[in-house]
Amino acid sequence: MASVIQTLKNDWSLSASVAGFLAVLISYAGPLIIFFQAAQAAQVSDAMMASWIWGVSIGAAIPGIYLSIKYKTPVITAWSAPGTALLVTLFPQMSINEAVAGYIISAIIIFIVGATGYFDKILKWIPNGIAAGMMAGILFQFGLELFKATDSMPFIVFSMLGCYLLAKRFSPRYTMIWVLLCGVILSVLLGKMNPVHFDLAVTIPTFIAPEWSWNSTFNLAIPLILVSLTGQFLPGMAILNLSGYDTPAKPIVSVTSLASLAVACVGGITIVLAAITAALCTGKDAHELKEKRYIAGVANGIFYLFGGLFAGSIVMVFSLLPKELVAALAGLALIGAISANITIAMKNDEQRDAALITFLATASGMSFLGLSSVFWGILIGMIAHYILTKKRLLPTSSISLTTSNNEAN
Repeated sequence: MASVIQTLKNDWSLSASVAGFLAVLISYAGPLIIFFQAAQAAQVSDAMMASWIWGVSIGAAIPGIYLSIKYKTPVITAWSAPGTALLVTLFPQMSINEAVAGYIISAIIIFIVGATGYFDKILKWIPNGIAAGMMAGILFQFGLELFKATDSMPFIVFSMLGCYLLAKRFSPRYTMIWVLLCGVILSVLLGKMNPVHFDLAVTIPTFIAPEWSWNSTFNLAIPLILVSLTGQFLPGMAILNLSGYDTPAKPIVSVTSLASLAVACVGGITIVLAAITAALCTGKDAHELKEKRYIAGVANGIFYLFGGLFAGSIVMVFSLLPKELVAALAGLALIGAISANITIAMKNDEQRDAALITFLATASGMSFLGLSSVFWGILIGMIAHYILTKKRLLPTSSISLTTSNNEAN
């Protein structure tokens, strides 16, 4: 333990800490809003809502810290945002107790998929260009939101963009620190911060007894499994592998599903591997040295711990920031990841058309048969790839094995 602490002290950096903080900030400012909508639909109390936030925060924190330290990889965990959106449509017809049973079922099945190694086998058949096209499509919307935010807060957003360009030129390692400070200072000076009642108090989670039903199994558990594996773990592993990390999916899927099981009875929905916020922590903005970017995963987990312990109050701090500022932060922080993935997607002549189709389908936001554009993007792209290529590529060209030329991420 002493050696681990000493290693963390030696490797710790401000830039990686900020990357981890931004990942938490974006999660709380974005997907957490969906959680509030689900809570309103379920008509739960404030104490129950705080318990839900405690569950997803602690559930994301512990596996993220553990996996990041163990594998020296920035493993960024979060809760299932698509699954949370699904809850909004199911409440109040489905009870909270039924929802908890659905969480438990999905956690057990996802654990089996991860522990048996089937998810790793699937990843080996996905070529680099297709995976990069998918990731570029996911991140593309966040780049657009940066400029859409100028409609309501042009001065702040353009100032942040100018700060980003100057910092990228003169202080590249601390670019996002300067951008964050610029946005916050201008928001305070111009009176754009949101009014929030702040009361510091430790959150006590509330136990929720599971109640099994066919309704929760078919309408929540099964869709939750599908969106978690295809919409979260798949792009999450893609961004790790494309960033030069060869950590297998088996331990990540297994540990996060165990965390899901642990927090299910306090209202914590499925814990998954993050993709969008992971892109903030796997590039050079987190640290110049790839082997020290794992600190961003540790910092991310620590910030989640604080968010969970003070779920009823600390989360309110994140509500202070205007949504335009958060959108601008996310867009600017992900420019490097968008550029890197587009470059990889277009690099291989043989994969280029299929990668572009993957990108367009993913970026479209389509939702056919209730499945996300991420699922359809990778499926349509893979079909296009195997039709267009002269010979079927072997698994050795997969995202999980090709890492040497992706150091630029």
